[in-house]
Amino acid sequence: MIKSKKKLFYVFLIGVLLWFCPSPSGLDLFAWHLFAVFAAIIIGFILQPMPIGAVAFTGVTAAVLLGVMTVKSAISGYGNSTIWLIICAFLLARAFIKSGLGKRIAFFIIKTIGKSSLTLGYAITFSDFIISPATPSSTARAGGIIYPIIQSLSAALGSEPGVTARKFGAYIMQIEYQANAITCAMFMTAMAGNPLIVELAEKTADVHITWGIWAAAAIVPGIISLIVMPYLLYKLFPPEIGKMPFARKMADDELRKMGKISLNEKIVIAVFVGALVLWSTSGLTDMDATAVGMLTVVVLLLTGVLNWRDVLDEKGAWDTMFWMGSLIALANALAKSGFIKYLSTNVGNTILQAGIPWVPAFGILILVYVYSHYGFASVSAHIGAMYAAFLGVAVAVGAPPLLAAITFAVLSNLMIPLTHYGGGAAPILFGAGYVSQAEWWKLGFIITAVNILIWLGIGGFWWKLCGLW
Repeated sequence: MIKSKKKLFYVFLIGVLLWFCPSPSGLDLFAWHLFAVFAAIIIGFILQPMPIGAVAFTGVTAAVLLGVMTVKSAISGYGNSTIWLIICAFLLARAFIKSGLGKRIAFFIIKTIGKSSLTLGYAITFSDFIISPATPSSTARAGGIIYPIIQSLSAALGSEPGVTARKFGAYIMQIEYQANAITCAMFMTAMAGNPLIVELAEKTADVHITWGIWAAAAIVPGIISLIVMPYLLYKLFPPEIGKMPFARKMADDELRKMGKISLNEKIVIAVFVGALVLWSTSGLTDMDATAVGMLTVVVLLLTGVLNWRDVLDEKGAWDTMFWMGSLIALANALAKSGFIKYLSTNVGNTILQAGIPWVPAFGILILVYVYSHYGFASVSAHIGAMYAAFLGVAVAVGAPPLLAAITFAVLSNLMIPLTHYGGGAAPILFGAGYVSQAEWWKLGFIITAVNILIWLGIGGFWWKLCGLW
């Protein structure tokens, strides 16, 4: 409690100091005061004296009381269509877990290709990939579906935290953490912060990223990363157990216990496939992505897969609505105040005056954006603090807007593995105790660097073919 109060004091102090600092030359005082509130909220996200939903709600309330936002603008973010898309995706994820379909998919893949530690690494990676479009909470995906499976496998193989960790457990925990970050980058609905990116891209650079555009841009570099990563980890961080004679039997036993696929699981499959088809073809059908999400929830309720108590109990969805809705409202207000334009124009002019062409300038921005994640314990906080500003600067120095928006979008997820606190799945997988902090950071740095090379190299070529630049 005392520690939380100290953190809250620091957040308040930073906000007050910024508020009373003179506004930079050429920037309206109103915009500067709005930024002071925004900065205090971001610091609150990083220090977390309270849950981030409470921090965000406190921040927008303060903005209203201080006169830099109206009540209408402060609550506008909660009615944003993107917010409701992510809430619907959370509820679809709950259906995956409640029906048992998520576990069935994972165990089926393990049974099919889990004959060695390497192929089992691919099985877990593929499992995460399959369910990622329907699970916007990377924590729920890694912690609620995958983690119980890999923990059971590790225990069955005699690999526990400590002396026997390197037999298998340490390797498979790293596999899931790395796979989870890659799949987060592949779909707009695979991580809670991604819809915020879509909203910020539209408000900052007038770039409209649909579910289909994101998926099409990410599918090629994403698949390559998912193929390279397990093999690279197998070489860098090899498990002591090579062959895996018991994994397939264990998966087979679990599938037998689950019995035949239930009606609810069949319904979830149909709803999931239908949602993917409608999301990916929205450019042709002109069907709104949020309307598709709402339809999936209605079908799940009408068929009894979910009940209203499930909707009310989905705390992750409602927590996301509070913090993301607050950030969207603040981002809109900052954009209207002229702050984002002022920042991007001035930084962009500085780079241009230095005579740096847009390609190397864009590269510098990318490196700063990615490796500044060492200072963040929340991906959402990083996105809220830096995405809009870096996108604005990139466009100002000449980077194609859609290319810049997609690049920073995927990097916002690929940078997650840098630390043991860099994403929502980290406390679960690192907290299992199989991998030391030094090993975690070392592997995170290497895999992140490889992913950046893949996504900006092969991915950049693919994006050229896709017409992103």
